[in-house]
Amino acid sequence: MNKPLRLVQGLDGQRDAGHEARAAENDHASLKLWLRLLATATQIETEIRRRLRTQFDTTLPRFDYLAQLHRHPEGLRMNELSRHLMVTGGSITGLTDQLEQEGYVQREQSPEDRRAFLLRLTPAGRAAFEGMAAVHEGWVIELLGGLNTTERSTLHGLLGRLRVTMPTETP
Repeated sequence: MNKPLRLVQGLDGQRDAGHEARAAENDHASLKLWLRLLATATQIETEIRRRLRTQFDTTLPRFDYLAQLHRHPEGLRMNELSRHLMVTGGSITGLTDQLEQEGYVQREQSPEDRRAFLLRLTPAGRAAFEGMAAVHEGWVIELLGGLNTTERSTLHGLLGRLRVTMPTETP
């Protein structure tokens, strides 16, 4: 039978440090690691969302949408973009409408399928995204700045190894 996690004082002496910091030494190491990864990723994402909203008056989904189109200058069909972003087609339609009105995205009839549209960045959309992306990269560098070059490289390698060795289907 699985035993419940015991909550103890956090790393910094606070009780609100997060479950991963309060798990006791004898608790499951893999569970502690998963909670630490989740908490760290959430903390970084929350800060990126806040900064995008504050500095660019935009959202992370809009940034990700523009990033996908930037990676595919030849254009993407709406269903392809939806698959890349792992969101519903309705979400893509709403974002496309907004970004098209702002002059960042254009819809073109697909030459292969007259029922489908290709989405592409306009020159204004490309310039806006490239400006945001440069600042975004600086934020990520800052947020990971607590690790030195060797630590970042080691963590990157370990996470890469984990990704390729992790089972993708449940037994």
